[in-house]
Amino acid sequence: MSIRSTILAAAFSLASLGAAHASTLRPIEGRSVHVGDLSGVVYYTVEPDGYRVVTTLAEGAAGAPIRFVSVLAPGQRALLSTPNQADALEISRSGDGLTIRTSGPASN
Repeated sequence: MSIRSTILAAAFSLASLGAAHASTLRPIEGRSVHVGDLSGVVYYTVEPDGYRVVTTLAEGAAGAPIRFVSVLAPGQRALLSTPNQADALEISRSGDGLTIRTSGPASN
């Protein structure tokens, strides 16, 4: 099994643990996420410069996975969306917590 297949299998295994519309996350705890036709996993680690958030998304089991990494300080957020989907994935940090929710259409 290739490294890519292993990563994709791990991401979808974690994704099967359950989905939440809005939820808080603990360090290294994987959470299933969905944005339109894309599904995947979000997790984070605590680093000296902030929370390192890793989001892996793919379209179905055969879709190529996309990985988005960001470092969030308290009060910051990351918004992931696609031009073809009406909803977006919002990952925000408030103090020592990280919240993941699906929001309405992304706006600039």
